[in-house]
Amino acid sequence: MVCLFVFSRLIFGTLYPAYYSYKAVKSKDIKEYVKWMMYWIIFALFTTAETFTDIFLCWFPFYYELKIAFVAWLLSPYTKGSSLLYRKFVHPTLSSKEKEIDDCLIQAKDRSYDALVHFGKRGLNVAATAAVMAASKGQGALSERLRSFSMQDLSSIRGDSSSTVPASVTVRTSSKQSHPKPSRSASEGTGSSGKC
Repeated sequence: MVCLFVFSRLIFGTLYPAYYSYKAVKSKDIKEYVKWMMYWIIFALFTTAETFTDIFLCWFPFYYELKIAFVAWLLSPYTKGSSLLYRKFVHPTLSSKEKEIDDCLIQAKDRSYDALVHFGKRGLNVAATAAVMAASKGQGALSERLRSFSMQDLSSIRGDSSSTVPASVTVRTSSKQSHPKPSRSASEGTGSSGKC
């Protein structure tokens, strides 16, 4: 029975009204537009209430059949159920509580924005700390690996005489070895005096 309800609600409660809402918007018929807007407001309230009633009343005999009948009553052009519920109950209630609802929504929006900013800052701090720690722990190994890859790439090019690796440059295999420093004669041979 649950599957039948879900299928009928999808067809008659959602797709059928959505198509006629589209037609109302397309034709710009204000009367139809208002009718379908009232339906969607009532349907949204019904869906919200249904979330809780499904938990507590699903054992009730003919519960799903009553829900199907209610959706049909909302849609019927003869009963005009959605229009009736909207005009008798929803509109007067929302009109009298509109200021309080607006204030609550503004406060909720501000709180959610503040919470988003707060958690965003915390998330960025955590990410930055993790990145700094990872970089400080892995800096030696990472730079060593990159350096050895670049030296291997240079030494693998043997055919081109202009890109040969000087004899004083060696590939490092361990992070405990130090780089050989170029001799003073090598720096003098390039014409630099060693001073800036």
